Amino acid sequence: MRELEFIDMKALFFEEHGGPEVLRYGDVPDPQPGTGEVLLRVGACALNHLDIWVRRGWPGLRLEMPHWGGSDVAGTIAALGEGTTGWEVGRRVVADPGISSIQDEYTRRGEDSVSPGYTILGEHRRGGLAEYVIVPASNLIEIPSGLNFPEAAAPLLVTLTAWRMLIHRAKLQAGESVLIVGAGGGVNTMAIQIARLAGCRVVVAAGSREKGEKALAIGADTVIDRSRANWLKEVQRLTRGRGVDVVVDNVGAATLPSSMKAVSPGGRIVIVGNTSGPLVEMDLRRVFAKQLSLVGSTMGSHQDFHKVVELLWEGKLKPVLDQVMPLGEGAKAFDRMERGEQFGKIVLIP
Repeated sequence: MRELEFIDMKALFFEEHGGPEVLRYGDVPDPQPGTGEVLLRVGACALNHLDIWVRRGWPGLRLEMPHWGGSDVAGTIAALGEGTTGWEVGRRVVADPGISSIQDEYTRRGEDSVSPGYTILGEHRRGGLAEYVIVPASNLIEIPSGLNFPEAAAPLLVTLTAWRMLIHRAKLQAGESVLIVGAGGGVNTMAIQIARLAGCRVVVAAGSREKGEKALAIGADTVIDRSRANWLKEVQRLTRGRGVDVVVDNVGAATLPSSMKAVSPGGRIVIVGNTSGPLVEMDLRRVFAKQLSLVGSTMGSHQDFHKVVELLWEGKLKPVLDQVMPLGEGAKAFDRMERGEQFGKIVLIP
């Protein structure tokens, strides 16, 4: 391994779980890559809601402290671990945030993200909210010329998640109608584009006029105002009383009961997050009477990652950036995301 001539690096880290007040920006020990790994000099790292949940913590989550998150990484190879082949120092790359440590029945059928050996960069291991990060060499894909680091990093995890939930879990078909609850989050901005690419009619329930206009600009066919008490009536009007074929709901407790009313008989509700909370009271009679499918989804396989990166590099899907900020201002970036003020991804630059 080529030795690097530095002792410490800067990172946005925490030493205990909690709110934004536990975040610190400062020096941490530099990482050293092992066999089959590479050391990336981070060019850009995008935030996800996952970074909030990891910082807050949950029962059973055990992390080596200090910890720093960051799943969406683009950068330059700075060093190779012993025995690592296939890559050269200086190459510009992105990293698949899903890391598989074993091969089992799930990985063999393309269900990597439910395998017990699956971990996520920035969640179970230290991530890209630092000057350097270690990733498996097998997780790298080269960035084409003409694409900068923020554009390359921003869409990675959310596009992987949106592709998996719509194409594989919801089994979206051309001509179907899709309701996406919420407009500004990273997953939803990519879900709008993927559903449009699949030939579907895309309806977005946005929380503000500004976000609704931006949703239309990236491919939504229709936007309805989710802040109005009667927004469900608008869904029924648009579908002539039938309801939509698929609902994408990553808001959770605040919207799932309404999502169940918005979907057509025999329709699918894809649950991919719970930004408003995980505990939901629902009327199960509506589930079996309408023969609804409640479908869970998270992350995706390595094959999925290669597919979405191909679509991104070809320009068929486009990154949606909200703001690009210095890593040292990461606490402000977290605050913006926790307030739900962003449209698309917030990207931090070391």
